[in-house]
Amino acid sequence: MIESSGTAHCFEMLAVSDECTVVAEYEPDPTAEERYQSEALLEAAFINQLQAQAYEHLRIRDESALVANLRAQLEVLNGITFTDGEWGRFFAEKIAAKNDGIDQKTARIQEDHIQALTRDDGTTKNVYLLDKQNVHNNRLQVLNQYEAEGVRSHRYDVTILVNGLPMVHVELKRRGVDIREAFNQINRYQRESFWAGSGLFDYVQLFVISNGTLTKYYSNTTRNRHVGEVTSRRRGHKQTSNTFEFTSCWADANNRPITDLVGFTKTFFAGRTLLSILTRYCVFDVNHNLLVMRPYQIVAAERILQRLETCTTYKKTRTAAAGGYVWHTTGSGKTLTSFKAAQLASRLPSIDKVLFVVDRKDLDYQTMKEYDRFEKGAANSNASTAVLKRQLGDPAARIIVTTIQKLSRFVEQNRLHQIYDGHVVIIFDECHRSQFGGMHTAITKAFHHYHLFGFTGTPIFADNAGTSGNPKLRTTEQAFGDKLHTYTIVDAINDKNVLPFRIDYVNTIKVASGLVDKQVSTIDTERALLAPERIAQVAEYILDHFDQKTRRNSSYQLRDRRVRGFNSMFATASIDAAKRYYNHFERLQREREATIPGYERLKIALIYSYSANEADADGLLSEEEFEIEALDASSRDFLEDAIQDYNGMFGTSYDTSAQRFQNYYKDLSERLKNREIDLVVVVNMFLTGFDATTLNTLWVDKNLRQHGLIQAFSRTNRILNSVKTYGNIVSFRDLGEEVDEALTLFGSRDAAGIVKLAPYAEYHAEYQQTVSDLLEVYPLGAAILGEANQKHFIKLFGAVLRLRNILVAFDEFAGNEILTERQLQDYQSLYLDLYQDFRRKTDAAKESINEDVVFEIELVKQVEVNVDYILMLVKKLQGELGNGHDREVAIRAGIQRALDSSISLRNKKDLVIEFVDSVSADADTDEEWGRYIEAKREEELTQIIADENLKAEETRAFVAGAFRDGVLPTMGIAVTKILPPVSRFARNNNHADKKRVVLEKLKGFFDRFFTLR
Repeated sequence: MIESSGTAHCFEMLAVSDECTVVAEYEPDPTAEERYQSEALLEAAFINQLQAQAYEHLRIRDESALVANLRAQLEVLNGITFTDGEWGRFFAEKIAAKNDGIDQKTARIQEDHIQALTRDDGTTKNVYLLDKQNVHNNRLQVLNQYEAEGVRSHRYDVTILVNGLPMVHVELKRRGVDIREAFNQINRYQRESFWAGSGLFDYVQLFVISNGTLTKYYSNTTRNRHVGEVTSRRRGHKQTSNTFEFTSCWADANNRPITDLVGFTKTFFAGRTLLSILTRYCVFDVNHNLLVMRPYQIVAAERILQRLETCTTYKKTRTAAAGGYVWHTTGSGKTLTSFKAAQLASRLPSIDKVLFVVDRKDLDYQTMKEYDRFEKGAANSNASTAVLKRQLGDPAARIIVTTIQKLSRFVEQNRLHQIYDGHVVIIFDECHRSQFGGMHTAITKAFHHYHLFGFTGTPIFADNAGTSGNPKLRTTEQAFGDKLHTYTIVDAINDKNVLPFRIDYVNTIKVASGLVDKQVSTIDTERALLAPERIAQVAEYILDHFDQKTRRNSSYQLRDRRVRGFNSMFATASIDAAKRYYNHFERLQREREATIPGYERLKIALIYSYSANEADADGLLSEEEFEIEALDASSRDFLEDAIQDYNGMFGTSYDTSAQRFQNYYKDLSERLKNREIDLVVVVNMFLTGFDATTLNTLWVDKNLRQHGLIQAFSRTNRILNSVKTYGNIVSFRDLGEEVDEALTLFGSRDAAGIVKLAPYAEYHAEYQQTVSDLLEVYPLGAAILGEANQKHFIKLFGAVLRLRNILVAFDEFAGNEILTERQLQDYQSLYLDLYQDFRRKTDAAKESINEDVVFEIELVKQVEVNVDYILMLVKKLQGELGNGHDREVAIRAGIQRALDSSISLRNKKDLVIEFVDSVSADADTDEEWGRYIEAKREEELTQIIADENLKAEETRAFVAGAFRDGVLPTMGIAVTKILPPVSRFARNNNHADKKRVVLEKLKGFFDRFFTLR
């Protein structure tokens, strides 16, 4: 513990024990500062506070001083003195390593922090970059206003050095400024200067952003792994697709956020806390993502470790007191938490083995892939127990991931195995599963010295416990012991770690004309609910509203491709219901293809298997296994036909035989995650334990309640990007009371009000006022003069875009948009003009002079027009040629307006206008457009080849590869091969300049034509 020296600028430190990284309870200082605080004053106060917490303040402004300090710090840490030759070699080869980027340097900190130094006399000595065993041996320093020269000159706000290496970077904005500006500024630094010089700032592991009032943190490789595209950039670095949605708040152990910079500094930047986070609570996975844990995850892991050490000391293994369970809501990252707990437990000298136990299908198709990301080869999914038996007998296999079915079978077949006498930690994933009862008993009887821990998002309490099975194991607490930590769905939504739900109740009962009833009337029996008329009504509603609910007018980047909207799941009450709906969807889609020109068929899949209680009226979601053989002949034949439909869609060869059905399950789950499937019809499968961030809508025609309801709803609320703002639930049954009860049980008494979005009227009222202000202050046709007015317009129109993003999912919004389509386009054109203007100002000044401007470009992209829309207007124009000058002029103006309002088509405007002017009245527009684009592409590429004297054949192959792969390579020898021969030894060799010019031209060419067909 570090104590304040009592000076005027010091702050009292909170006690942090060896065991607790997260403070148990934080009470903010009631004496609030009332004076205005500039960014400079905020920075000064922050540095003063760090100094009071034993950080050394350095006044370093350039890299030479930074490197000299690094040498001195490593000498102190390792108790050595480098000769100049030793230091030069060690720094160049083991630290700067000019060919290494963020990934390699992160690996050096997280996995390879002990580097070998070859001394002048030929001997070798280990040099620690960090002391992870005794974290108090590491020295903390702080520097500010460090100057870096990259693409542009930058001065960084505050950097934390650990043993001389930059490990944490802090970007500050004054109070009242959007914290996203600090986030965006760090992104600029990553692009433009962190890699500069010796690349020491590539060692930054964590970023902290703050405007004084709100403070958040995230890791150096925070990428949207589901949305990020990986493109090459200078020196082989990865271009990270950072997204603000993946930043985290700090909190105390009771999940109370600590957002003010003063409180954040007291707790997060407490010396031992920060060093523990850097050395213990980060995970560098096999995909080279650095995952930094959130406070509730750290608390849970540490409470498991505390329980292990206490009960080991007092010899209380094999009792309920030796274990416990962690209740962290679905979607909050339980796999990472459990892995870290298992990893740290396996390092305790008293522990022989850590078993992580999951359900069979979870291991095979979800958890195994996640665990394999963290520890390659820990999980095995073989059908036999041979591998498990070998691992249990291998002292080097410290962590074993297995299924409960396999572990139970091992116990039955190996009554006298030596592992039963070992000191074992057993961690159960999804420990609310009902089937864990009998197997749970068999396993716990076999082991003699065990600790039992469970992780669940929906614990079994007395209120939602079943009536079957062992009465002593009906609740999670009975089976696993005390609740060690709680992070509810309310906590997660408030922290923006999962999305809120928007729930629609759709009436499926015919009412008299003119009557509107938004609530579903209660229907007594499943037979009535399966009436053909109702099946037709529900199926038609889903097809009619599918594009709206899944946001098909919005596009975003998903890994290596651009996709439109999200996908969805339809939960039916029984296999009979699933079959009827699947048939009706097929019938309706055939009819629409025949009657609606250009109708785009949805890709619909079906999956179910035998379950003893498939239509359980209590809505608790019974377990569904891969028991195909137990299905009746009719249901199995129907499923076989549906799988053949799937095979026809994707060229696969699955069927209902045991192994191929499991492979079908796996393939379907992957295609859902990749957004290749639009809608999957299910009974119980996929409603628990399945995660697909692209899934945003659950259509519900089954009874759900308590943990079954929360589990099913939570399929939709994983964070993906700023386009996906909530999980859509469309219920064709009256589940209002069940929703409120479940949210109360698994959140708090106020949960129902917090989780559900506000009513449509509240959003529309705010939207109405915002649009009114926009129309009044900035009427179309009037110039927006002055930077202050331009910034205000950007903020106002950005608010309109954000509100529209929510409102478009409400049925009531259709016809109540207020802004006409033309007005929206015209305002968007102004918005994009300002966006380009502000970017030009930034480029001209060689620094970011407009950091207080936040453009909602991602939201603009959702409503922008595309080539298909333009071609539709061209077809309209063809029909009017010669039929009336005014109509023709209006359509041409509409095309011009649409181009101006599109961020992706503005740089292609000349191409489109030239095509419009050339098209004849009787031409096939689509074919003519394809030929025109191919000709223009060849013409412009030929011109670039001629202007730059490039090798024609190699250049065309290079460009063809770029269009095939979706990215223009800028590194490696591929670029060099297309350049004209230049002697590297000639005087005034301009090889680098030539390469830069050629790449700029080809990049412009690629961007211009890639999205055109």
